[in-house]
Amino acid sequence: MKLQRALWMMVCCACCQTGATAQGTVRLNQVGVYPGQEKVVVVDGAAKNGKITVRDAQTGKRAGKVRVLRTVKSPWSGRQRTVISIQGLGEGEYDVQCASSAKDAGAMKLTVKPHALNEVTKGAVKAFYYQRTGMPIEQRYAGVWNRPAGHMDDAVSIHPSAVSPGRPAGSLISSPLGWYDAGDYNKYIVNSAYSIGIMLCSYEQNKAYFDALNVNIPESGNQTADLLDEIMFNLKWMLTMQDPWDGGVYHKLTTPNFEGFVMPKDCHQQRYVVQKSVTASYDFAATMAQAARIFKGNKDYPGFAEQAARAAMAAYHWAEEHPEALYFQDAMNKKYKPEVSTGTYGDGFAGDERFWAATELYLLTGDDTFKQDASCNAPARFALPTWGGIASLGTYELAAHRPQSEQGQAARKQIVAYCDSIVATVARSCFQTPSGNAPKDFGWGCLAEAFCTSGITLLYAYQLTGDAKYLTAAQQNADYLFGRNATGYCYVTGFGQKSPMHPHHRLSAADGIEAPIPGLLVGGPNPGQQDKGSNLTYKSNQPDESYLDHEGSYASNEIAINWNASLVALTGWLDAVSR
Repeated sequence: MKLQRALWMMVCCACCQTGATAQGTVRLNQVGVYPGQEKVVVVDGAAKNGKITVRDAQTGKRAGKVRVLRTVKSPWSGRQRTVISIQGLGEGEYDVQCASSAKDAGAMKLTVKPHALNEVTKGAVKAFYYQRTGMPIEQRYAGVWNRPAGHMDDAVSIHPSAVSPGRPAGSLISSPLGWYDAGDYNKYIVNSAYSIGIMLCSYEQNKAYFDALNVNIPESGNQTADLLDEIMFNLKWMLTMQDPWDGGVYHKLTTPNFEGFVMPKDCHQQRYVVQKSVTASYDFAATMAQAARIFKGNKDYPGFAEQAARAAMAAYHWAEEHPEALYFQDAMNKKYKPEVSTGTYGDGFAGDERFWAATELYLLTGDDTFKQDASCNAPARFALPTWGGIASLGTYELAAHRPQSEQGQAARKQIVAYCDSIVATVARSCFQTPSGNAPKDFGWGCLAEAFCTSGITLLYAYQLTGDAKYLTAAQQNADYLFGRNATGYCYVTGFGQKSPMHPHHRLSAADGIEAPIPGLLVGGPNPGQQDKGSNLTYKSNQPDESYLDHEGSYASNEIAINWNASLVALTGWLDAVSR
C-alpha cells in the first residue's frame, strides 16, 4: 500500500493531498482561488476576528486582514456559522487556523494563484479517459490506474424490445468504445448526450482555453483539443447505437443486471441494446447536430461532421414519427425477456428533448422548420439542466448563438432572471454561495445538478451582461464544491486536504489501489439517503450534511459522467475567465 500511495502521489497533481484529515472548524476552498477573487472562509460557531489566524506557509508570518462578514444560523439545522473575509492576500500558500479548534487540528491550506482551477479541470477531463470501454487503459497515461481492456462490445445482442428488419432478437451487432456511465459498467445514450452537450457548450465559449488544455491521453498532440478527442471517443460509440433501418436510437447498451464490484475483464454477462426511445433519439439528434457544427472541417476526423449531420436528421425524423416511444423499463420487462434491472433514464415527457434537438438542428442548418419546432417547445421559464430536464441546453445555445433574435432575447432574459434570483441569496448564506441555501438544493447528484449547473448558468449571465457579480457567484459555488461546505470535504477525488476515498465506483473499488481514480465528482449530500441500511449509517440527516464517504453509498457517493461533465464545463470556464 505504501508503494501504491507513493506512485499515486507522483501521478496526481501537486496540489492533491487526498486522505489527509481536515480537522478543526475552518471550511475553505482546498483547491485554490484566484488573486482577484474574494477569499472567504467559514468557521463553525460564532468566531471573533482574533480567533482566526492566517500565516504565510513559507515564512510563518501573519498575513492578510481578517473581517467577519456575518454570523448566521443554518435555516434547517440551527447551527451557527461565521462567514469571514480575508483581505490583502497576494499569490502564495497560507495556513488558516481557528484558535478554538482542537489542539491537534491542522491548519487548512489556502492557495492563491493564477489558473487556480487548471489542475482540477484537467483532472475532471482526464477522468473520462479512465471511464473508457473496449481498450486497455495504459500505464503511460493512467499510471497506477492502468488496466486491461474490457467490454469490447463487438458481439452485443439485440434485445427482443429492439428488433427491426435485418436485426431479429438475439442477432449480434458491434457497438464498441464509449464511456462507462457511472459507478456501473453500462452505456446510456440519454446521459451520454447530456454529458457531451454541456461540455461542448462550455467549449464553444472558451475555445482557446480548452484547445490549449493537455491532459495526457492517447490522442494528445494531434490538431484537436484533448477535450474534443475525449468526446469523440464517446461519439463514435453513439453512432453505433442508431438503427440503420430507420434512424431510431437504442436507449442503452446494458447487461440485464448490474455487475458486481469486479474489474471489467472479469465481467461475463451478455450485453444487449434495448428498445429505441424518443428521448434517446432526440438527445442523440441534438448532440450529433452540435458536434457536426463544432467538428466541421476537423482534419483529425475527416467526414465525421457530415456523418453526424445525417445521423442527427435521421434520429430527429424517427423521433417525430414515434412521439409515444418513451422508455418505461417495468412495462418493457413485462413484455420481453430477459428482464433488465439496470439504470432506466426513463422520462415521461420528451418536449424538452425536442426543444434542444430542434435548436441544435436549427443552428446547424438554418432551416426555419427546426426554428419553428424549437419555438413550439420552448420552456416558459429557466430550470437548471439535468439529463431528464434538458431544455436549458437549448436556452444556452440560443442566448449564445442567436443573441439578437426574438428567441435569443427570450433565452437571455430567462437566464439573467434566474441568476438574479440566486445571487440575491448570497448575503444570508451560511457558506457565501448562491446555491445550497434551501433544502431543495440537496439530493441525488446535487453537487452537479445544483452547484455546477447554476455556476455554468451564472457564467452565461456574466458573458451576456458583463456584470462581474455573476462571475463572483460562480466562483462561490466552486468554493463550495472544493471544501467551503458543511462537511468540509473537497468533493472531487484526488484533490484537496480531505476528499472522497471510497466512491461508489466499481473501477476504484476493484483495482486494488488505495486511492480512488482522481478527478471524479461525487453526487454529494442527499437527505433522501436511499441507500441507508444495516451497513450504512449517516452521521446526520440534515440536507447539507447527508453525505457518506462509503463505497456502498450510491445515494451520496457515486460518480457519473454527467456530473463530471458539469464539473468540466464549470471549472474550465472559470479558469478561462478568472484572474
